[in-house]
Amino acid sequence: MLGCGLMGTGIAQVAATAGYQTIVRDVAPEIWSRARANIDKSLAKFVEKNKLSAAEKAAALDRLRFTTETRDLAACDLIIEAVSEDLELKNALWKELDQLAGPRTIFASNTSSLTIAAMAAATRRPDRFVGLHFFNPVPLMQLVEVVRTVTTSADTYTRATAFAASLGKAAVAAQDVSGFLVNLLLVPYLLDAIRVVERRIGTVADVDRAMQLGCGYPMGPLTLLDFVGLDTTYKIAEIMFLEYRESRYAPPPLLKRMVLAGMNGRKSGKGFYDYSVDPPTVSDLGL
Repeated sequence: MLGCGLMGTGIAQVAATAGYQTIVRDVAPEIWSRARANIDKSLAKFVEKNKLSAAEKAAALDRLRFTTETRDLAACDLIIEAVSEDLELKNALWKELDQLAGPRTIFASNTSSLTIAAMAAATRRPDRFVGLHFFNPVPLMQLVEVVRTVTTSADTYTRATAFAASLGKAAVAAQDVSGFLVNLLLVPYLLDAIRVVERRIGTVADVDRAMQLGCGYPMGPLTLLDFVGLDTTYKIAEIMFLEYRESRYAPPPLLKRMVLAGMNGRKSGKGFYDYSVDPPTVSDLGL
C-alpha cells in the first residue's frame, strides 16, 4: 500500500481484515501512528456492533506493517497507490517500484480523476496496471471501480476484480476516462450545487434539504462536499476540466475562494458548515 492518508488507511484496514498481510509505505513514522490509531478505532466500532470479534480485530492489526522504504513493497503481489492527485508524484513512485517489483506484481491506482494510462505508460508493465477506485469511508462503502486501460491484460483485470470481491466489495467495470463512472456523474452535480448557492438561487441549508427530501439522498450535496473535502473536489474538478474542456467540470469561483481560505470541510473544521459547534451550523460565506 502506497500512502496511509484517509483512503490508504481505509484500504489497508479492509485488506488486513480480509486476511492479507498488508505493508503500508508512507514518509514518516508519525503518519503511521495516526493511521494505525485510526484503524484500531474503526475496528473497535465493528467489534462493538458485533460485526467483528475481538480476536479478528487483533489478527487484522497483526497483519499490518508500516515502512518508509519503497523497496519493502517489492515482494507484494498487488501494490495499491493512494497518494495525492499529483501525476508527477505518482509516476515517480511507480517508476521506482517498477525496478523493484517482481514480474507478476500488479500495480493499481486509487486515483479518482487521473487516467490509469497516464501512470501505466511510466512503467514497463502496462499490461499489469489497473485502476482500483475505492470510496470513502472504505470500510463501509461497498463499491470498487475496476478500471481497465487499453493495455491492461485480461489476467490482470480478472485478478484485480477477484481481489475486490475478496474484500467483500462489489466491483463494477469502468473505462479509463477521467472520473470513471461515479465522479463523471457526481462532480458536475456537486459543482452545480455550489453554483446554486453562489448565484443565491438557494441557501446552503435549503439546497441540502431539497436534495435529501426531493431525491431521497442520504445527505445533501454541500454536506457531501464538506465530507469529501473542498480542496480534494477542487483538484479533481481541475483535472477533469483539463481533460474534457467542458464548463460543467470547471470549479466555481466560490469553491476556489473557500479553498484559498482554508475552508476545506470537516477536516479543517469549516466548509459550507461550521463544525466547531454541535450540531454544525451553516458558515457565513459572505453572500
